[in-house]
Amino acid sequence: MTDRVDPAAGRAALTAALWMTGAIAAFSVMAVAGREMAVTLDTFEIMLYRSLIGVAIVAGFGALAGRLGGLVTRRHRLGLHLVRNVFHFTGQNLWFYALALIPLAQVFALEFTTPIWVAILAPLVLGERLTRARLVAAVLGFAGILVVARPGMIEVGAGQVAALAAAIGFAGSVLATKALSRTESVWTILFWMTVMQTVLGLVCAGFDGDIALPSADQWHWIVAVGLGGLVAHLCITSALQAAPASIVAPMDFFRLPLIAVVGMLLYGEPLEIAVFVGALLIVGGNLLNLRAETRR
Repeated sequence: MTDRVDPAAGRAALTAALWMTGAIAAFSVMAVAGREMAVTLDTFEIMLYRSLIGVAIVAGFGALAGRLGGLVTRRHRLGLHLVRNVFHFTGQNLWFYALALIPLAQVFALEFTTPIWVAILAPLVLGERLTRARLVAAVLGFAGILVVARPGMIEVGAGQVAALAAAIGFAGSVLATKALSRTESVWTILFWMTVMQTVLGLVCAGFDGDIALPSADQWHWIVAVGLGGLVAHLCITSALQAAPASIVAPMDFFRLPLIAVVGMLLYGEPLEIAVFVGALLIVGGNLLNLRAETRR
């Protein structure tokens, strides 16, 4: 008796793959744009302009679709929105900071530890059970970090520390988003993300009394960062709606070879085997945990 392929499942996987292709492209564009902007703007200024573009896009979409009123959240959820955005704002700033200091592939490899930090912190924050699979995933993830960073073999600098800290910030954002998604729509979460992070960017960028304006040849990079963040979020959400997380999550890891090639072509960054080996350990831990969670 031969196994029969479910056409609906095949179409769902193809749809998810197309959405994830968009997400991978958006993340890659953001990385290149962030590095180009770091020449003249600090990370707070990058986040400020990114968020301003995001507010305009989300509010404009809400107005055109007649859904602007639906973007308003319940008052008692604003505190959790703020917590989510402080974590995300911190993580995103550290991510942009790391992009200017270390190879793009190394930033992405360390960013892949985000799901592992989520698995470790979820029992503390959401009261979820700390399973054996999560512990094994954490061990593999930390082994991957050591392979990527190679302490003692190469100098571990601010870039590696920032990329790893960014992953922890993103993990905090994921946990808060998981709690918010029980009552809030994706567009409501994105709306408050852009609004709150605009305020945070304005305060942090203006703390020294000097907010640098982008030069004429940098506006396209700012638009790329602003659009890239929203497009990536929407593509991943759409992919998860089309297919299970067990199918979608492994697709995200194709970001690493793509950004490694981009770094090599644009900036002459070497293709380091250690980064790929470390990333495989991190990815393996993530997939092991995802498989266990799917079965459970």
